This record gives sequence, C-alpha cells and structure tokens, in this order.
Amino acid sequence: MRVGIGLPIADPQLLVEWATRAETGPFATLGLLDRLVYDNPEPLVTLAHLAGATERIRLQTEVLIAPLRETALLAKQVATLDRLAPGRFTLGLGVGGRADDHEASGTELRTRGKRLDEQIATMRRLWSGDSYTDSCGAIGPRPHTPGGPELLFGGFQPAALERAARWGGGFLAAAAPSWAPRLFDTVRRYWQEYGRPGTPRIVAQVNAALGPDSVIDEARSAMAAYYDFSGRADFMVEGMLTTPDRIRTVTKQFADLGADEVIFYCYGRDPEQVDRLADVLG
Repeated sequence: MRVGIGLPIADPQLLVEWATRAETGPFATLGLLDRLVYDNPEPLVTLAHLAGATERIRLQTEVLIAPLRETALLAKQVATLDRLAPGRFTLGLGVGGRADDHEASGTELRTRGKRLDEQIATMRRLWSGDSYTDSCGAIGPRPHTPGGPELLFGGFQPAALERAARWGGGFLAAAAPSWAPRLFDTVRRYWQEYGRPGTPRIVAQVNAALGPDSVIDEARSAMAAYYDFSGRADFMVEGMLTTPDRIRTVTKQFADLGADEVIFYCYGRDPEQVDRLADVLG
C-alpha cells in the first residue's frame, strides 16, 4: 500500500521544502485541500508550482471544490497542470459544504451536486478535444493523460459515493478505519452496478502530527480553527494521530480494509514531520 502526505496550509512558502523532502522519502503523493473563504493557498496554482520543484511524486487535490469554479476555465487549468506534471496529477473532487464559499463564488449551495455532474461531463468532452459548443471551439491544451487526469471523489452521502463509481477512478475517504468499511463497500457496490472493470482505487485520508509538543500543539490549533465551522472541531482534533504506534496501526488497518493508499494530512508547519513520518513508515 502506498502512503502520501497532505500538505499544511498555514505557510505556502514552506511547501517546496515539504515537497522536496517528501520526494526523497517513501511517499507517493502530495495532497492539498481547497477552500475559498479561508487563509489557504489555491490548490491548482500551488500544485503547479510544486510540479516544477519535483520529478517523481504525484500531486493531488483533496478535494477541489469544483462547483465554486467556472467550468471551461477549470478544464483548461486542470489540463495545463496535467501537462506540467505529466502522468503525476490526480484531480480529487468534491461539492463542499460551506455556505460562505458559495456566497463568495456566486454559486448555489443547494444545487452543487447537480452542477458538479454537469461540470465533469463538460470537462471530459473538452479534454477529449471536442468543441465547447457548436458556435465555440475547443479549449486547449489537451491534457497529457488521454481523456483527462485520474478523477477521485470525496464525500460521505450516497450521491457522492455513487459519483465516485460513475465518473471517477475511485474514492477519497476522510474516514476513520472504524467506519470506513461501510463507505468502501458502498463505492465498490456502485462500481459493480455501473459495470466498471476492475475495482475502484481507495485512498484514505487521516490527520497526523509528529514531533515535540510545540509541533503537535500548533497542528491541533490549526486543525481546530479549520473545522470550527462544523461544530465538530474537538472531535476532529481528538482523532489526530500523534504517535508512531498509532500511525503504524492505522496504516495496517487501512491496508487490511483494502485501501490502496493512505494520505497523512499535516496541519503543523514543521517540514521535519516529513522525515519523522518517513522513519515511521519506511
């Protein structure tokens, strides 16, 4: 099973160091989350920057909130990044749930799922080289990956799990091993119902911090601030993995559940966490 790192969002200038450290370790993927009304770097811009600083490691959005974005421009941005990091980019997608994000983007919260489905269909056409409309031509560049990069979908509701099987290559699961099996099984069932060959790729995401108390305290504070809107910040912080034994245990649990990869999402800024994780997982 592969392992990856979810990048912290507090200081964008540190991310090149995170990326170059990760590339020399056992890590397969760099992930980056998305929000609009928050002090985080925009993920497509940031991953394009990191594409130039790396050669091997994959780049992944976790998850890009596509309904906040205009579809044709998003298709162009994604195709461009797929060209800049040939074969190394995975587009993780979700609908988001923050009303303020949708207010700021001028999009509808209530119809975000329908909008995402329409966006995927349009982007797939554009990535294949089709014209935007009968009166409007094709939108390049063509992606390096035929038909567009790998798509993974995050979420918990049935519509999100069905979408992962209908449109995507698999599922991004921000769920603990105790309740992830239900989500995994549902995605696999939908996959079979759609007659998809093989099996969906399952990528688990867990929150982790390794280091002295100052690093862990900073990570907990940052994570609590990020999830403050949800009313479940304390619950999320309590689930953060902060010891080598817990990290190894959860990794094995996800491996036993058939996950293909685990992304360890970090909220603390200290880049030495990359090396500490590598020592634990290598």
